[in-house]
Amino acid sequence: MTYQISRNGQMYGPYTFEDLQRYVASGNVLPTDLAKSDEMPDWLSVSQILGTAVASSVYTVPTAYSTSLGDVLYPDPPNLHWGLVLLFSILTCGLFSVIWDFVQVMWVKRVEPQSKALLYFIIFIVLWLLNLSSTITRMSLMMHGTVPRNSVLSILISLSVIVFLIVYRFTMRDSLEQHFNGPDPVGLRLSGVMTFFFGGLYFQYHFNRINEIKAAAHYRNVAR
Repeated sequence: MTYQISRNGQMYGPYTFEDLQRYVASGNVLPTDLAKSDEMPDWLSVSQILGTAVASSVYTVPTAYSTSLGDVLYPDPPNLHWGLVLLFSILTCGLFSVIWDFVQVMWVKRVEPQSKALLYFIIFIVLWLLNLSSTITRMSLMMHGTVPRNSVLSILISLSVIVFLIVYRFTMRDSLEQHFNGPDPVGLRLSGVMTFFFGGLYFQYHFNRINEIKAAAHYRNVAR
């Protein structure tokens, strides 16, 4: 039997009973989170699902994050608040968004070295710069009274920018779900629609939440 987890309107899972025990012990799933299987008519708290198993769980910082004092295996995700990312992107006409996407993809490369998100991001940036240069040239010619014609190459570059933007974002999404449901499990599920339209801003929102979960787990461990 598997269970879906609900927290603050976000859905995670499915997880087995053993997964729930392990994630509660690591602090990635809270006893107050709601859980439901296909056979259950109503949502119940994780503590009700696990019963006495919760009492025997020990809250510790996930071992993937701390192997010894000061020895961090997986660095924390970039933690600038998503609202500030949006604000700085608006103030810089989108330039900060590109810079912050690079910060995110470099972090993914560190924790998931086999990910191709960085490769596709670099290809996207190169094509974007070529397209930007072509656009500036066209605008300059128009200001001098010349109406430039669209070349086949410029059209292909413009289309390629869109294609590699989509490829990069969904490769990034796959890498994040693989990492946060594998070596560093928090049960991350990312919406395809939100990934398509908001990309790095959407990823940053989840990075902020993941860092909050990790900080809470660390605090509980220190308090003990």
